[in-house]
Amino acid sequence: MHAILIILTAAIVTLLIRALPFIVFSKRTPDSILYLGKVLPYAIIPMLVVYCLKSVSVLKAPYGIPELIALIVVVCIHKWKHSTLLSILLGTITYMFLIQTVF
Repeated sequence: MHAILIILTAAIVTLLIRALPFIVFSKRTPDSILYLGKVLPYAIIPMLVVYCLKSVSVLKAPYGIPELIALIVVVCIHKWKHSTLLSILLGTITYMFLIQTVF
């Protein structure tokens, strides 16, 4: 029973947190929030790239080659198809293939 109450509490809190912006901004979204919605994705992507590549060692095998190839795949697919989901998916598949079979 204790575990069920904990799960139920976590579910309710998660639902309320996700619904809160819609409740607070139900009439009109402030300009500052709209601005952040436009600017933050372009600020977050470079941080994610740096975070993903921070532990790559170019001084020992495989010298960051799988990461570089996967990064090139992500950029090329995104430029070609303009699909974030597709580019991330194919980049991940490429990286995992390279790590598991080639390197």
